[in-house]
Order: sequence, then structure tokens, then C-alpha cells
Amino acid sequence: MAARGQTAWMVDGFVKGTQESGHEVNVVSVCRKKINGCLACEYCHKTGNGTCIQKDGMQEIYPLLEETQMIVLASPIYYHGFTGQLQCALNRIYALDKPKNLKKAALILSSGSDDVYDGAIYEYRKSFLEYLDLEDRGIITSFKEQNGSEEKWQETYETGRNA
Repeated sequence: MAARGQTAWMVDGFVKGTQESGHEVNVVSVCRKKINGCLACEYCHKTGNGTCIQKDGMQEIYPLLEETQMIVLASPIYYHGFTGQLQCALNRIYALDKPKNLKKAALILSSGSDDVYDGAIYEYRKSFLEYLDLEDRGIITSFKEQNGSEEKWQETYETGRNA
């Protein structure tokens, strides 16, 4: 059994709040999937049907992205950015251009320091909120003594309830 860390704990709070508000939630742990980086081959756009030439873990994620109205990105922060696994999945959304029903996004980040979020927040705002024209439903960060605190769990829970 894999260890569960701070980010997963925060996601659990968000999911509980969202489900209690009557929404269906699908959690996709990209760190447990084989997802290759984008090849920049343009197959997805040249064929005109928005499918990626690569057949990997994204095949399970693409249908969810097309159906969902909200995406929540969650990642521990390493070197001021998302994990490599999440970054690969984010880049591969390019095949869809803009998922047709996607309207909202939120961001959950955890770290051991409070001065490491700028890179991930910049990408979230530019690549998701602005480029995909999404409504921001919140950015939640947690570090050091906040990790595992009742206050932080309550914040993620309430953000989920109000998503």
C-alpha cells in the first residue's frame, strides 16, 4: 500500500465537501498511472478528432475531462512546480484543446515551505483559468505546521462544499 501524504489528505477533505453538496466526484491519481509527456507531433489536431496518438493512462482520463464541469489540480510542490506526473497529464490535455463542458477549476498545493508556490500558481492561472477560460473556485496551500491541521482540513472541506 502506498503512503498517503498531505496532498491526498487535503483532496479527501475537498472531495467530502463536494460530495456532501450533491456532486459526483472522480479522483484520478495521475502519480499512479503511466502517462507520457506530449510529443508535440500535432497528431491530435491534424486528424481533426482530438485524439492523442499515444495510448497510455490518459485514455482513461480523456473521457472524464470531456464530461466534467470542474477540474481540481492537486500536487505537492517540488522545485516550485507541479510533480512531473501531473505536468505530463496537464500537457496532454492539449489534445482536447478545451474540454467541452469544463467551466471551473481549483488548485490544492502542499509543501514544507510557504515560499514555493509561485510557479504552480502562475501555470494554473495562465494555462487553466485564462487559456481555458475557467472560473477560479480557489487556491488552497498548506505548509509546515498547517499540514495535518484541523483548520486546513476544514478549509479544503468548505472549498469543496462551495465548489
